[in-house]
Amino acid sequence: MAFLQDLNDNDNAEQREKQSQYLDFLDDENDQGYYAEAVKHMIKTQQQRLIVNVNDLRRKLPLRTKCLLRSGIEEIVLFQNALREYISHQAPDFVENFDEFLIGLEGSFGSHHVTPRNLSSIFLGSIIAVEGIVTKCSLVRPKIVRSVHYCPATKKKHERRYTDLTSLSAYPSSSVYPTKDEDGNLLETEFGLSTYKDHQILSIQEMPEKAPAGQLPRSVDIISDNDLVDVCKPGDRVLIVGPYRCLPNKQGYYTSGTFRTVVLANNITQLNKEVLTVDLMPEDLQRCQRFSRQKNVFEVLARSLAPSIYGHDYIKKALLCMLLGGLEKILPNGTRLRGDINVLLIGDPSVSKSQLLRYVLNCAPRAVATTGRGSSGVGLTAAVTHDPETGDRRLEAGAMVLADRGVVCIDEFDKMSDIDRTAIHEVMEQGKVTITKAGIQAQLNARCSVLAAANPVYGRYDQYKTPNDNIGMQDSLLSRFDLLFIMLDKNEIENDTEISDHVVRVHRFRPHGEQDGEPLPIITNADFLSTKMNPNKMNDEQESGQDIYEKYDPLLHGKRKRNEKFVTMNFMRKYIHLAKAIKPQLSQEAIDIIAEEYSKLRTYDLEQNDLCRTQPITARTLETLIRLSTAHARARLSKSIDTVDAKAAVEMVQFSHFQKVLEKPGKRKRRHEDDYDDDEEDEEEVENEIYDDDKNDDVYEMRFDDESHRPRKSRKADADESMDTTDRLTTTIDEVSTTTKSQEKLSPLSEMPDARFKEFRQYLYKIFHDNKQSSLTTVLIYKAYDEEAQKEGKLKFTHEEIDFALAKMNDLNQIFLSNNMAILI
Repeated sequence: MAFLQDLNDNDNAEQREKQSQYLDFLDDENDQGYYAEAVKHMIKTQQQRLIVNVNDLRRKLPLRTKCLLRSGIEEIVLFQNALREYISHQAPDFVENFDEFLIGLEGSFGSHHVTPRNLSSIFLGSIIAVEGIVTKCSLVRPKIVRSVHYCPATKKKHERRYTDLTSLSAYPSSSVYPTKDEDGNLLETEFGLSTYKDHQILSIQEMPEKAPAGQLPRSVDIISDNDLVDVCKPGDRVLIVGPYRCLPNKQGYYTSGTFRTVVLANNITQLNKEVLTVDLMPEDLQRCQRFSRQKNVFEVLARSLAPSIYGHDYIKKALLCMLLGGLEKILPNGTRLRGDINVLLIGDPSVSKSQLLRYVLNCAPRAVATTGRGSSGVGLTAAVTHDPETGDRRLEAGAMVLADRGVVCIDEFDKMSDIDRTAIHEVMEQGKVTITKAGIQAQLNARCSVLAAANPVYGRYDQYKTPNDNIGMQDSLLSRFDLLFIMLDKNEIENDTEISDHVVRVHRFRPHGEQDGEPLPIITNADFLSTKMNPNKMNDEQESGQDIYEKYDPLLHGKRKRNEKFVTMNFMRKYIHLAKAIKPQLSQEAIDIIAEEYSKLRTYDLEQNDLCRTQPITARTLETLIRLSTAHARARLSKSIDTVDAKAAVEMVQFSHFQKVLEKPGKRKRRHEDDYDDDEEDEEEVENEIYDDDKNDDVYEMRFDDESHRPRKSRKADADESMDTTDRLTTTIDEVSTTTKSQEKLSPLSEMPDARFKEFRQYLYKIFHDNKQSSLTTVLIYKAYDEEAQKEGKLKFTHEEIDFALAKMNDLNQIFLSNNMAILI
C-alpha cells in the first residue's frame, strides 16, 4: 500500500508541475500579454472558452505541445485546470459562474491535420484537426450535468453529478436518476436548481470534390457542447479541432469488439465560403493584368476551355461566363437578385455534352456532380431523416446545398421525373432550399450555378418538330436557365473530316514521360495535406504556375493559326478567381443597348411564332443579359460594363434562344489594316508598359465597330484609355485584398501638384532602398517621413498627402497597395 501511495504522490506531483507550466504560459503579462488580455476579455464578455494557438504554445512549451497532441485528453484537463486557477486569481467572483472553463485550440497541427478518410486507430486519444462539410445536424438538446433533489421529510438537499464517455475530467458515472435517499425517503427534483449544458451531434463528410474517384466519401461524427452548438449548419465547410475518442458499443454484458469513434469538438472554424483560396502574388497580378489587355481576351479564355473538344465556340463562351458569374445583389427590402448563371445543354448523343461537364468539374474550384437517374428532388436539395440512435429528426444536405457558391453538374437531366425537377425551381432562382417537414422549418443556402445536360425526347433531335417538342420540359423550368443550347450531330463532310482529324490526333497524344504499357492513374481531386505532400510535385506545380500559355503540341493542338494560343489550367483558375473579385457597374451605353435588344428579342419572338425559339423570352431574359454582360466585363478585368460587353451578351442570348445570331446591317470594310498588330507584339508592348513608368500613358484604346463587332485601334491620344487601364488594376487589387474602402476614399485630398508628387515619389524610392526591402507598411512610411521632417525642422508631407500619393502611385502601377502594405513593383 505504501508503494501505491508513493506512485500516486509522484503522479500528483508530476501533474501539478505540468499544470504550473500551463499556468505560466497563460500568465504572459511580462511578455506580449496576448493571453492575459484574452482572459480579461473572456471575463468581461462572460465567456466560458479560451482559444489558444498551438503555434504559440509550441514556441514556449515544445514538450507540452507534443504531449498535448499525442495525449490530448489528459493534457487538456490540466490546461483547463490551469485556466480556472488563473481566472480565480484575476476574478474570484467570475469562477462561480461556470462549473468548468474550456480550452479551444487552433493553429498548425502538422500530421494531425486530417480528413475523415485519413482517420485511423493511431489517432485515438490524440488531438486532431479534421476538415469537411457538414451533412447532418441533430437538434440541440439539454444534457444534465448536476441534478439537485429535495427531501420533504428531512428538509435536506441532495446533489448528484453526471458524466459519460464524452466527459474529459472524470470517469462515466451511473445513469440512474435518484428518487430516494439512503433512508428510503422520496426525493423531489428541483429542475430550476439543476445544471444543464447544450448538446448536439454533427456529421461531417470529406469534401465532395476531394473524394477519390470510385470511392464513397467518408464521414465522422462530431459531438459539440456548450457554446459550440448551432455554430454551423448542413452545407457549411468547417475545420473542427478536438480529441478523437472511441465509444464502446456494449449490448447487455457483451461487446462485439468494434467501437464507434467520435471527435469531441473544442473549436469549430468556418472555412472560407469562397470557392477556393488561391494565393495570388504581385507577380500573378501583373501577369493577369498583362493578359487582360489583349484585344480578344474573352475569346482566348473561351477557346482554352476544354481544348480537346472540337468546336462549340458559343457553348464554351457560355461556360466561361458561368464560371465567372454575374453580380449578386441584395436589395434594401430583402430581395435577392441572383448572380449565378444556369446553362442547359440538349443534343444528340456523342456531341461531347458529358465531356464538357467533366471539364467544368475539373476547372471549377467547387463542383458537385450528379446524374438524373441517380438523383431525386430531396437528394438535390435537402432531406429530413430519422436518427436511429436518438429517435430525433435531423436535416441532411443535398447536392445543391453542398455546392453552395459553386457549380452543380447534372448529367442525364431528362431522366429525372417531373416532380424531382420541380424541386429545384426555388434553388435555381432564389438560391435557397426551404424545408417544412416533420416539425422542422429551415432555410439552407444553395447559391450555385446549374449546368445540366440532357437528350431530346426522342433520343435524337427531330428536325421536323419544334424545339419545345424536342425538349419536352416546362417553360417554368426552361425560363430559369439563362442559356439553352441545342447541340446537333450534323452530317456534313467538311465538319466530319475536321472532327475525325482532331479526335485521332488527341488519341495519339502521349503525356511527357509516359512509358509504354504503363498504367495511368485515375485523375482525382483528392486533397493531399501539407504534411504528406510530395515536395517534387510542389516544385513542378510552382514551375508550371509561372506559365500563362500551354506549350504547343502538334498532336494535342493540331494545326493552329499563328496567334492561336491556349492558357494553362493553373493560370485559368487564378484568372477566374481574380476576375470574380471585381464588381463592375453598368454604364449608360450598356443599359441602352440591353434595353433596346431585349425589346427586339420580344418582337422577334412574337414574329417567329415558336417555330425556332428554344425557350421563352421573359423578364428573366433581361436579367440574363445583365449577368452575361457582367461576366464578360469581369473577363476583361474591367470595373464598368461597356458597349462591347452588352453586345457580346446579346449575341450569346440570340444564339441560345434562336440557334442563330440575328442579322445585322452589312459589315463595312476595315480601314487602316496596317494599324493592326499581332497579339504577340501587343503583349510585348503591354509588358514594356508595366515596367516603364514613362510609358504608362501609351496604352491601346480598344473600340468595337457598331456594325462589324470587330476591334479597331483608335488614332486619338491614348491618355483616357491609360486611366481606364489603371482603374482596372486599382479595382482588381482592391477587391482581391478585400480592402473595404476604395482608393478614392483613402484621402480627403483631390489633387497634388506634379512637382510635389515627384518629390514624394523620389523620397519613397529612397526609403525602399535604405531599408533594403521591396515591401513596407504604411506605418513605417509615416515614421520615415516624420523622422525626415524632424531633421529639417519642418513638416514635408502630412499623412493625408502620403495616403493620397500612395493611392496615386498604386493607380499608376508603380506600387501595389494592399492591407496597409506598399509593395514596390
